[in-house]
Amino acid sequence: MRIIADSGSTKTAWALIDGATIEFAEGQGINPFHLSEEAMQDIIKTDLLPLVGDRKVEDVWFFGAGCTEEKCPLVASCLSEVLNHPDTVTVGSDMLGAAKALCGDKPGMVCILGTGANSCYYDGVRMTDNVPALGYILGDEGSGAYIGKRLVGDMFKRQFSDELFDCFVGETGLTVAEVVEKVYRQPLPNRFLASLTLFCSAHRQHPQIHAFLVDCFSEFVRRNVVKNKQSRRGDCVHFIGSIAYYFRTELEEALNRHGYQLGVVLRAPIEGLVKHYAQTALS
Repeated sequence: MRIIADSGSTKTAWALIDGATIEFAEGQGINPFHLSEEAMQDIIKTDLLPLVGDRKVEDVWFFGAGCTEEKCPLVASCLSEVLNHPDTVTVGSDMLGAAKALCGDKPGMVCILGTGANSCYYDGVRMTDNVPALGYILGDEGSGAYIGKRLVGDMFKRQFSDELFDCFVGETGLTVAEVVEKVYRQPLPNRFLASLTLFCSAHRQHPQIHAFLVDCFSEFVRRNVVKNKQSRRGDCVHFIGSIAYYFRTELEEALNRHGYQLGVVLRAPIEGLVKHYAQTALS
């Protein structure tokens, strides 16, 4: 049996490969920056062990948020201990997982566009250049949180038409006071801001919303892809994440404006990771 995982702070997608059979499951997120070693082991025991049963696990590939170079050994130790010491346990960042899901063993420019954003150049084995994402306050251009932040700011700063503003207020029910409360005083403001992309999705055919979305993605391309030292105009750029998946038309327009092409787009990494490691095992 081989196990593949893609983990965020909220949830983990597990894939168990046993011969020709592949089982998918979802569990709690495992982020070593937020959880103790004991808490991570408890999650693995609760969410994964019942699926494994008495089967011997040979290999584990785990990619997750918070899996920095310093934290990877801790996560690997937790997995090894709970799973009765598999032959190999490989742990890497969510960005590296995205790269392997999108490109396999081939080089390319890979990006994450979900609630947050990130990007790197991948040489087929490792990440070789990365423009820092800096989070939704200082960066994360093109992410759900960034789009939501710009949308609500532009709405209340009267950058959109009165008709569109009235539509926004009517559908979301938001007031300035409520926005300030949710962003500055309540937890997880990035998720609240990302939720506002639903308005953009519902009105993406409106010329102002279309132009707004293309501009948000253009900022991502201009400040991250173009500034990557190994990217070249004309390259295909690959994406993982719900924002890239649902707004691929606007994203492609933004890329083309800067001389790039849209490559592979996946909503989540797990399918690409399973495909990559299944092929690796057969080769």
